[in-house]
Amino acid sequence: MSLQIDAVILAGGMARRMGGNDKGLVELQAQPMVKHAIDRIKPQVREILINANRNQTRYAEFGYKVISDEDSGYLGPLAGMITAMGQTQAKYLLVVPCDCPLLPTDLVERMLSQLEKENADLAVASDGEREQPVVLLLKPELRDSMKAFLDAGERKIDFWYAKHNCAVADFSDQPNAFVNVNTPEQKQQLSEAIAK
Repeated sequence: MSLQIDAVILAGGMARRMGGNDKGLVELQAQPMVKHAIDRIKPQVREILINANRNQTRYAEFGYKVISDEDSGYLGPLAGMITAMGQTQAKYLLVVPCDCPLLPTDLVERMLSQLEKENADLAVASDGEREQPVVLLLKPELRDSMKAFLDAGERKIDFWYAKHNCAVADFSDQPNAFVNVNTPEQKQQLSEAIAK
């Protein structure tokens, strides 16, 4: 566990492809998806924040601080990250989505190692085929830069981090680590894969 790293689990979206159901609270293997994410990252960080814009009371039941976007209007993951960066005193903030139940148990260790090796401002995870823009380890002082980007009407996280010294942490040895659940069909497939 690192004393210098906090995490935010992003659960603030609209989940349109999930029929509007709150993705973090959709059950997978009899547990809400956010609980799978918590279980994966809890041993790796000092504190966990949950970014949620609805069902805050339900999320609070997991025992962690729940934060809502400072900017209203469901502006996407960047808004949740900006809010979290303003709430942490840690040296680094780990960002993960609520719908990735198979996150690596060595996520922080490997992302921090890559970040420090390249003397970067942030690190993004890659499954070997593509980068995962909502799985980041970043310095909270990047908040002003991200806020300016969002305020300018931009939404794409990868466009933002391309402006910075960004390391890529390779998790191609764990190709399913970032499988996420956007639809009921994907949930079913993942549930079957975990059960095997």
